[in-house]
Amino acid sequence: MFTCKKTYRDIAFAHRQHLHVGHCSLIHGHNWGISLTFACRGLDSNGFVVDFGELKYLKLWIDEHLDHACLFNQDDPYVEALLEQYNGLFKAYLLPNCSCEGIAQHLHGIFDPMVRERTSGRAWITNIEIMEDSKNSATFQPQK
Repeated sequence: MFTCKKTYRDIAFAHRQHLHVGHCSLIHGHNWGISLTFACRGLDSNGFVVDFGELKYLKLWIDEHLDHACLFNQDDPYVEALLEQYNGLFKAYLLPNCSCEGIAQHLHGIFDPMVRERTSGRAWITNIEIMEDSKNSATFQPQK
């Protein structure tokens, strides 16, 4: 198996961990990084796992959904009120779990099918690492 890695850095977005007992329960932001590890059993005609120049669709998705967004857990009891009262003041993105771990798992569920479709099933994402600023990170790797 071959692998390669592409990293997107300095993606500004906020999140809120509503169940956290400390300051993470407040809406706060970070400069995030998303590192994608691609894998394949056979290289393409250029000798690549994936052609980095052909990954613009991933960057476009990140820009549209995450860049300068505010991520909330779907079960956050204040999301509905925030969206009603402040509609248009921020870009909201809802997901099951907006921790680093949850973001990594969620993005795998979105990006892996996109990569498989674009490569006709030849390549896939074997893991995603989410970096919260330069200090913290979490990785999701699906079980085989």
